[in-house]
Amino acid sequence: MRLVFPRIEHKEKAIDYINEFYEHGSEINGSGGLDYCLKESTYEDWLEGLIKEIDIANIADFDVPRITYFCVREEDDRIVGMINLRLSLINFSKKDAGHIGYSVRPTERRKHYATEILNRALKIYDKMGIDEVLISCEKENVASAGVIMKCGGMLKDEFFSETYKKELKMFVIKR
Repeated sequence: MRLVFPRIEHKEKAIDYINEFYEHGSEINGSGGLDYCLKESTYEDWLEGLIKEIDIANIADFDVPRITYFCVREEDDRIVGMINLRLSLINFSKKDAGHIGYSVRPTERRKHYATEILNRALKIYDKMGIDEVLISCEKENVASAGVIMKCGGMLKDEFFSETYKKELKMFVIKR
């Protein structure tokens, strides 16, 4: 699997990826807003926004710079996951979201992609010199909590998120 910055050539596969979540009634995390954008705008607009999100000069005061990748399987170039990496944290992201959001398409779950995706993300944070990474998941998402703990996550807190209106678990991964 490789991490690939989204490009126009990925449009059909990206739409297929998002549609699979809708077909399975599954929540989408770590898509960098692709799911919302496709409801109100275009893939091309989303790509333009991704480029702006990397540069702190282009983001709103209440936001942080971030980068989104497709997680592409080598054998068939299928998008099996997505990951959104926040390059710094502010109050909201410290409290509710953490550094990382990720997802694995419903038909590709239980194939260890989530663990591989999270480990790749942690290596990126290592290169950035970030030695303490926060990541949250819904309290009832046992699979995600297991992946986080497998990658070194230690439970930091359990709380009700006013933002997401859900019970969350916040983990810290120290490098």
